[in-house]
Amino acid sequence: MSVTDPIADFLTRVRNAGKARHKSVDIPASNLKKSLAQILVEQKFVAGYTVLEDNKQGILRIQLKYHEGEPVIQGLRRVSRPGIRRYRGKDDLPRVKGGLGIAIVSTSKGVMTEVQARKNNVGGEVLAFIW
Repeated sequence: MSVTDPIADFLTRVRNAGKARHKSVDIPASNLKKSLAQILVEQKFVAGYTVLEDNKQGILRIQLKYHEGEPVIQGLRRVSRPGIRRYRGKDDLPRVKGGLGIAIVSTSKGVMTEVQARKNNVGGEVLAFIW
């Protein structure tokens, strides 16, 4: 089955696995999804991830993280969608939950958080909010 929005599929799988209290979730791999998983690890929203080879595109296995029985990721929201792209300049990058969450931005220098984008003085497509 083809997926028209792989980023929304990624976020939905992580959200559903967290609500079901799974230890890990398997997602079809791509370079963009690996970048998203790396940001989640760096920001300490998930415990880690591994890439499993399956003679196709590979599988991204993300180990979820919990604090006192509750998922660390409280919310995920897709911002820019295939039908409505949301671009922001370096001065207009959003803050999520007053700085308690992160916005993931796809820039010309790669996928990064809005804080990193401000430091690198670049804007781009706002992919998702995570808190």
